[in-house]
Amino acid sequence: MQNVTQAIQLSPEMLAQEFFRDSAGDWHSQRRYYTLSNGEAQEVVSLIHVRYIEPGAPELIQLAKMHHLDNLEVFICGSEVTWESSYTGTERKPSKGSTLFGVLGSELYRDRGFATPKPIKAQYYFSQPKTMCLRSEYKGSVFEEELKLIGELYRTRQTIISRAGQEQMIGQYLEKRI
Repeated sequence: MQNVTQAIQLSPEMLAQEFFRDSAGDWHSQRRYYTLSNGEAQEVVSLIHVRYIEPGAPELIQLAKMHHLDNLEVFICGSEVTWESSYTGTERKPSKGSTLFGVLGSELYRDRGFATPKPIKAQYYFSQPKTMCLRSEYKGSVFEEELKLIGELYRTRQTIISRAGQEQMIGQYLEKRI
């Protein structure tokens, strides 16, 4: 007989569904990118909107088409993230954009990558129930990211970008729900 107090193991897909639902809403993001080769740091402030997407939604069907998947209703859920960013201490113009995510097995399908407008896939896993870790590779670079929900009001993120086995840039983020 199974011990009643034993924790129920959730599949990665179920954890991803819960993570995207819990992330839905508006966030104020403060982040800093460190370029390791020259020690430069760049600060960015963003307003981010995260929307949970139910399975079978038109956006997820379009994402399946972008990835040339046979079953167009294969994603168990998804998320759309839109942002408006301003860079401090630089003359760089503000930017805005969006990206779409679809969950299938242990892969996260995206309509674009961090450094490419082309569709990509990332492997994901959960180191803790509220901490999603991603890894994607394209254009000769590896992108590793950790997103952690802290209570209901905060999220932290860290991105490490490597090329040829050498870390190039680290991004650190603190996001507060607004």
